[in-house]
Amino acid sequence: MVATGASQPTTPRVGLWGPAAALRGLLDRPLASYYLLLASSALLLAIGLVMVFSATSVDALRDEGNAWAEASRQACWALVGLVAFWITQRLPVRTYRFLAFPLLVVSLALLSLLAVFPSVQIGPVQTEELWLQLGPLQVQPSEIAKVALTLWGADVLVRKGRNIGTFRELAVPLFPVVGLLFATMYNDLGTLLCLLLIFLALLFVAGVRIRIFVAMFGVALVGVLLLIVNRSYRLQRFTSFLDPEADAWGSGYQAVQGLYAVADGGWFGVGLGEGRQKWDWLPHANNDFIFAIIAEELGVVGSVVVLTLFAVLAYAGLRIARRVDDPFRRLVAAAVTVWLVGQAVINIGGVVGLVPITGLPLPFISDGGSALVVVLAAVGMLASFARAEPDAARALHARPAGRLVRLLWAPLPPLPKEPPKEQPTRPRPAATTRRRVPPSRGDRRRPGLGAGRRGDRV
Repeated sequence: MVATGASQPTTPRVGLWGPAAALRGLLDRPLASYYLLLASSALLLAIGLVMVFSATSVDALRDEGNAWAEASRQACWALVGLVAFWITQRLPVRTYRFLAFPLLVVSLALLSLLAVFPSVQIGPVQTEELWLQLGPLQVQPSEIAKVALTLWGADVLVRKGRNIGTFRELAVPLFPVVGLLFATMYNDLGTLLCLLLIFLALLFVAGVRIRIFVAMFGVALVGVLLLIVNRSYRLQRFTSFLDPEADAWGSGYQAVQGLYAVADGGWFGVGLGEGRQKWDWLPHANNDFIFAIIAEELGVVGSVVVLTLFAVLAYAGLRIARRVDDPFRRLVAAAVTVWLVGQAVINIGGVVGLVPITGLPLPFISDGGSALVVVLAAVGMLASFARAEPDAARALHARPAGRLVRLLWAPLPPLPKEPPKEQPTRPRPAATTRRRVPPSRGDRRRPGLGAGRRGDRV
């Protein structure tokens, strides 16, 4: 029996505990986005250097007599990329907006040069279909175009502000310039898809009307289909995607060999460096199909680790885009995240047979110098935006690092603008009601006259 009036036992509040509470505590820290971005990018870069050595050691030993030759070149490009990362994370927003248009002009000029002169050599400068050879350096201008479209498109959309709701405002100058940029990329369908992802991400995050967004998506889809039909090898890739084993020694050879590598790996792989597909069985094992080598040598476990790191990168990038208060930072952070993660999805999907093969490299991991430098520079931009989150900026200013650390690593971000404080309003005194006393007969005055009657003295 419970006595009447006795207090009932209260139910304890159920909350997070154990690993979930620890994870929640880490994510609540002001610099969580920054550290998640750095950790995922650094681990992906380290995995990439190791796998480039594993995928190229056989061919490098046979062709150059040094198994470390290609991996050493990739490590040098990684050092250049780290310098680019260090520079871009130190730049303020106004510098990015200032560099947007010059980068766009340079990328359009280089891409137009490759489109008009696909194979020309003038002194130390040589053009190929997708590459520009500058002496010993080989540069892919389409990688510069990704950064240029991100910065310039975000700058244009921010300047237009609320006027982006109308098609007329978007038509000048956004759509013609983007169309010209896409026209110069008709030889590289994979990079064109990546640029398309960046453009659609900018429109979506900027908040354009859904009918304009759907119209742009439909136009892009029709254009991609026309490009596939226009080139026979692209059409063969598309048809081989539907049934690669129908022409296993022809158009479907690369897809079939990639699936063999994935199947041979099993759960834990055959061992690092012990893969067999890189012995001239799998074409482009060091760049486009390096994920197949990862699946073969590291198995399902290694593949899941790579996918998890890209998922963490996606979470960190979208978290930065959601938390920053500057609209330019928000657009650039979302577009860069969609670019990196979308390119990874297209590459991995082509290896495992979920999408047609496009020839896009896997970010951070595939062999390629200019692509790696541009990716690390883009991550540097995300890092600078992560430090500019309101909570992160306040935390960095509350306990600033030493002057030498700020000089060697990154300066303090600007403090966020605080909303104006509301002035306290004084309460109005209560209205007092006066009792109206009727005047005496002698004090009554005529309306409109003075103190007394006309002719009376006061």
